[in-house]
Amino acid sequence: MNRRTRRGFLTASLAALGATAGCLGGGSGSNTPTNSGTPTPTPAPGQPLSTPVAGDPEADVTVAVYEDYACPHCQTYAEQVYPKVRETYISEGTIRYEFHDFPIPVDETVSWQAASAARAVQDEAGDEAFFTYSERLFANQSSLGPDAYAALTDGLSVDGETVRAAATGELYRPTVAKDRQNGIDRGVGGTPAVFVNDDPVEWQEIAFEPLQSAIESARGN
Repeated sequence: MNRRTRRGFLTASLAALGATAGCLGGGSGSNTPTNSGTPTPTPAPGQPLSTPVAGDPEADVTVAVYEDYACPHCQTYAEQVYPKVRETYISEGTIRYEFHDFPIPVDETVSWQAASAARAVQDEAGDEAFFTYSERLFANQSSLGPDAYAALTDGLSVDGETVRAAATGELYRPTVAKDRQNGIDRGVGGTPAVFVNDDPVEWQEIAFEPLQSAIESARGN
């Protein structure tokens, strides 16, 4: 299924349900590499990688977010909600903020390759670089591909060609697939899915206020 058709289907499904804001997915899905007809690349060693964490790793409140880099609703979250969370809570060390991969996949190629690209950055340069690169992926969602995966590493302590190869070969698929299965086991049915101390955030539209309310409640405010 091509990217536009897949997105159109998801949008129509969302309109029909009218209850949850996000791209819809779930189930076992595809956990096998997409580069059929060619030898399967050897996954990068040391997997699965740890969960990318920002803020205070020991904070009493944990915000766990499941996203698909090809999901337009995740782009909305990344550009309109995440910056406020970062400014209000992450920079102050008030919360432990976790990123989790959940390729629905919205796009059979981009959803998995972009996730591998980001994990390559994490593996090579750490969690801070991962979050910076993740923001760049969402900001450039409409033009993601091998050249973009390499170019978006500019200024980070990682080689662009290394990231390109990790993306196109899906070398971090074991990590991404494990994260996705973790989301399925947790009941994730679409993206973005957000949990505050294991409680799912319910929202009619993707906005900062519902998440803020859940965080403040978890803090006892």
